Amino acid sequence: MKNRNPAIPIVETETFSTDNFQKLCEYLADQDKDLKWVLDTHGYPPMWTRENTFETVVHIILEQQISLASALAALNKLKEKTNRITPEAIFRLNDEEMRACYVSRQKTIYIRGLAQAIVNSDIDLESLPQMSDEEVRKILVSLKGIGNWTADVYLMFTLQRTDIFPIGDLAAVNALKRLKQLSSSTTKEEILEISEQWKPFRSVASMMLWHYYLSDPVKKKT
Repeated sequence: MKNRNPAIPIVETETFSTDNFQKLCEYLADQDKDLKWVLDTHGYPPMWTRENTFETVVHIILEQQISLASALAALNKLKEKTNRITPEAIFRLNDEEMRACYVSRQKTIYIRGLAQAIVNSDIDLESLPQMSDEEVRKILVSLKGIGNWTADVYLMFTLQRTDIFPIGDLAAVNALKRLKQLSSSTTKEEILEISEQWKPFRSVASMMLWHYYLSDPVKKKT
């Protein structure tokens, strides 16, 4: 990677955007030689974002513990069936129709619970951007089937918060272990301690890790 300005001063920000994302990547590269290697070797990561909609949260639920491709296939099936994924459209689908859309029984329960919470005004997605990370997390994890990983992905991709490290994400964790040549037995606590050096931009560092994971899925850093 060429023409990168070293030691770019960064003003702390709670969200990333097209205006600051690449500068944040460059800042992290100046702080961490391994992230610098990722940036120099693979370029800037995509700035992955998602709209703040019911469909987005459904998509994240579908992604729990399965491949991204399988989750997207299920989401597209739901779109075909409903035209537009809304709480009301979900209520109109019976169990058999949900199964035909590749949605498991357990995730059907989670998605219907989310739909009911929105209809009952127990959760208002439009109000979440005004809340702190912890306030958003508390609201989301109060819903059945939504844990910290789902909340992390929502905070990172939808609210574009800068300082989230998704410790429950295997791709991010394995990429970190491979990039820094750590033992497979490295503990969760040790991983979190390493991620502390990237504060307050751990979300951006995580996207650099995902970029490395997707760009270089087999080879170790040399």
